[in-house]
This record gives sequence, structure tokens and C-alpha cells, in this order.
Amino acid sequence: MAYDKFTILRSSAVPMPIENVDTDQIIPARFLKATERKGFGDNLFRDWRYNNDNTPKADFVLNDPTYSGKILVGGKNFGSGSSREHAAWAIYDYGFRCVVSSFFADIFQNNSINVGILPVRVSPEFLEKIFAAIEADPKTELEVNLPAQTITILATGENESFAINEYKKHNLTNGYDDIDYLLSMKNEIEAFAESRPF
Repeated sequence: MAYDKFTILRSSAVPMPIENVDTDQIIPARFLKATERKGFGDNLFRDWRYNNDNTPKADFVLNDPTYSGKILVGGKNFGSGSSREHAAWAIYDYGFRCVVSSFFADIFQNNSINVGILPVRVSPEFLEKIFAAIEADPKTELEVNLPAQTITILATGENESFAINEYKKHNLTNGYDDIDYLLSMKNEIEAFAESRPF
């Protein structure tokens, strides 16, 4: 399944300075029965977003109209816990295209890239600068430049580089998942197969 191409994203951001956010908080286990990657955004952070009677919790950041954007800024150790892909699906389906943190759980990081979300790992110091910039101005924008592998606080010009696997970078910039990548090489694969003796 192809996803949106990711090159340069400029957006305001939603701050969630909570450490050790695990995948059961991102998408509770009771919502994992669906087999299609649709509708999961409705239940993103379900137990934090809604009361038992399904009314929104006014003090949760996703229910606060002050904050919006395609970038979610989380605390250290974002995406820990079980390896469910649904956590990444929920974040993508809600509308986020990038998650920023000072540390990601490895499986969550890979699941995110595989569905078109760019996880940007920054230093703890730069993460604090991002949170401070958003607190000073909730409309402040970040620029995430995947080709250059940089993230910039546009209001101050401060930036930092981030690392990403070259294969995963190629897929994100082209909107590919692993199957799309193979299909993109169909002609080369067929030519190679024809050149082999039977």
C-alpha cells in the first residue's frame, strides 16, 4: 500500500511531553480487531482523550484547539511496549506524518516508517527547545527536511540533524512500502530473470 511521499514538511506541532508512552496507550488492545488500516485514528489515545461516557477530556492535548498540525512531539521513549503495528496506523490515520522524540522503541520506529510516518530522533536538549517554542507560541512551525535529514524550529532557525536508514529514506521520499519498492524494480527483476538459465 503506497503512502504519501515525504520530502519537506512544514507544520505546527502537537506537544505531548510525556515519557514512556507505550503502544497500549496509543491504541488500546480492545481496538485491534479490525483488519483494514482505517478508522484507527478515531481511537488514538482513546483512554486519554475520552471519559467513560465518550465525552472528550478537555485537558487532553488532542482535544485542545490551541494545538494542531501534522507533527506530534512526544517525550522520551515513545512507542514502547508491545509491537502492534496498529499504533503506527492510528497515528497516521489521525493525520500525523511525523513524530519527534529523544528516543523511540525500535519496533515502533520501524512500524512507523513502514506506514509513512517519519520518526525524528533528536537530542534531549533540542527536544526541550521544541517544547519551549511551542509553549511560547502554539502556532510555531517546525520544518522537517527528509532529504537533508534536518529538523528546524522556524521561529529561531535552530536546527538539528537526524539519522535514518537509506533504504527507509528512499521509501519514504517515494511513498513506498516494501512491496511498492519491489514493484518499482519490476523491469529490472524481469530482465534479470530472463538472463538466468533455466
